[in-house]
Amino acid sequence: MHFPYKNILVLGAAESGVGAAILAKTKNLNVFVSEKGMIDADYKMKLAQYGIDYEEQGHKHEGSFDVIIKSPGIPDKAPVIQEYMNRGIPIISEIEFAWYFTDSKIIAVTGTNGKSTTVSLIYHIIKKAGLDVSLVGNIGRSFAWQIAERPTNYYVIEISSFQLDHCFNFRPHVAIIMNISNNHLDRYNNQISNYATAKFRLVQSQTPDDYFIFNADDEIIRNQISPAIKSKKIAISLNSPVEEGAHVINDQIHYKLQNTQFTMNLFDLALQGKHNAYNSMAAGVAAQILEIRKETIRESLQDFKSLEHRLEFVASVNDIDFINDSKATNVNSVWYALESMNKPVIWIAGGIDKGNDYSLMQDIVRNKVKAIVCLGKDNRKIHEAFNRTVDMIVNTESMKDAVNAARHFATPGDVVLLSPGCASFDLFEDFEDRGRQFKQEVKSL
Repeated sequence: MHFPYKNILVLGAAESGVGAAILAKTKNLNVFVSEKGMIDADYKMKLAQYGIDYEEQGHKHEGSFDVIIKSPGIPDKAPVIQEYMNRGIPIISEIEFAWYFTDSKIIAVTGTNGKSTTVSLIYHIIKKAGLDVSLVGNIGRSFAWQIAERPTNYYVIEISSFQLDHCFNFRPHVAIIMNISNNHLDRYNNQISNYATAKFRLVQSQTPDDYFIFNADDEIIRNQISPAIKSKKIAISLNSPVEEGAHVINDQIHYKLQNTQFTMNLFDLALQGKHNAYNSMAAGVAAQILEIRKETIRESLQDFKSLEHRLEFVASVNDIDFINDSKATNVNSVWYALESMNKPVIWIAGGIDKGNDYSLMQDIVRNKVKAIVCLGKDNRKIHEAFNRTVDMIVNTESMKDAVNAARHFATPGDVVLLSPGCASFDLFEDFEDRGRQFKQEVKSL
């Protein structure tokens, strides 16, 4: 499909915005970049290298534009967005823009949890099959940037609801929705239905030649599926058999697609835990759609190395395991992490609360957690939620103190789990910084 615009304003100058600007420049389009804050030095250098004009510290540029490419971090209620909407100028996302410039096969994954692991599994399988593939989107390099500088035959895209909000024609060959639960509702008028609708933009332009893999155990997803979705619907389930897709019976995953089928023992998967079973089912089915050999799929799901900051084993000290799950920034992620633990847990939690409802976690915390180490500037909600469930809850305001407190509570055979359930910005730069500091403190024990 031909991209219909010539004069582009890119709002936001980080990975997504700079990637979009570079792609626009390489396609001989007129592009200007506007950033509300300061532009990172590396991104500035890239803009200069490509001869792209930009401004920083405010959207002041007065020019004539046919289309706005909006970075996902900018909400629709931002004054600059409202202004262009009122002027009737189309606003699209970088994902939508990039899609116009590739005919390659696209596998796109969204969901509240499990996106990063699932795309990494799919990428690992496709790479192991010897195909030319890149991993882009919400993980690693932006989709547009990859197309501009190193196009590949396959793109595996991790895609957030914010990136989908301004997608209209974007059409992945394989679309996967892992799960939908309360998250980022401040961007969606506190309505989970609005959030679910944003997620389902992933499949709005698919045709009968495309595939939609969905979690059949997720009620919100089931209720959102409608006849308007034209792609082939393929289910994954832990709870009940499916005609096509993947399901589990007696600890065996049964993969079945058209005329190909194979089984795998759950305990042979590299990634253990209920949530990872869903991730491995989705990845396996996506690989079947791409006609990758079942031996390659099976081998890849067995030898995959887990992601940094996502249930990452750090070390065992005096028979106490330390696990870094710093990427868990919401209650559902923590629930999944605790669900996969089979030893008593010292849980390090806290940070900037995004409106967490801890009532959902009472049972699993009662069954799995023997002590909670709060790490953050305001831990009242965690105390209020669990002071009747867990005997030992302490406050800390540095990673060093948190790790030392957890070590004090733990006995041989326990696991210390950093799974904060909150954003990190009160004490850390981001979740990666939080995870790295955790690993550093563990290694100095």
